[in-house]
Amino acid sequence: MLTTLGAPERRRLGGRRPRSVSTADPEPVPTTRATIVRAAPFPTADEAAAWLAGADLDAELAAAVVTLNRALHSHRVASADPYVTEVSLSRALVARVGYGSGDEMVDGRFGEAREVPVVGRGRPRRSMEAPEERFAALLGGREEVLPAEELVLRARADLNAGRLAEAALQARVAIEALLAARVATPDSGPAGASLASHRDAIAAAANAALSGELPGDTAAALEEAVAAMEFALKRRRLGG
Repeated sequence: MLTTLGAPERRRLGGRRPRSVSTADPEPVPTTRATIVRAAPFPTADEAAAWLAGADLDAELAAAVVTLNRALHSHRVASADPYVTEVSLSRALVARVGYGSGDEMVDGRFGEAREVPVVGRGRPRRSMEAPEERFAALLGGREEVLPAEELVLRARADLNAGRLAEAALQARVAIEALLAARVATPDSGPAGASLASHRDAIAAAANAALSGELPGDTAAALEEAVAAMEFALKRRRLGG
């Protein structure tokens, strides 16, 4: 269930005619509440309470994000809007796991719930990569973005979402772009293997994706290959 909170009423939005302004005051920003509800209800409130008491809250939230992103992906495809983006848990303002009646869920309320700290919000982690410095360099034109960087990010997003066919096709182009840019080094993989050693496995997965018959070991092969590409790009960012 998706609910928009704090959205301005349409009758107050005004027309499309430009208007003069003298200040740039911040506008109220609507937020969206996403509630992932299990299809099968708990038989009793006691069973629901027992489930919550023993639930792996991090695992529940991770599964909820997968479900939400599946819905967003479906919306992007159905609306043919490439700018509908998926989300990560770190972007949540608040995350809760709990149970309640149907009416409570619709209103964003619970019979009982646990609020889980969102990892990634608050104080940033220290990193040798200094993404802020590279961001400034990219904006200032002192560095350029390799096409492979975006392709690897897309492959990772597809892989994490379980879209193996899309991940295989993205990874196929990504590894060719990396090799063409000479990013790969002889020991660019996490285990010391070269990127070129993943080329055949990725090509086989991409060809299988086109035929619609992905073998059972595709996910593991893609995970290893995408991780190797990420490692190669990380080494390049660090100047290794």
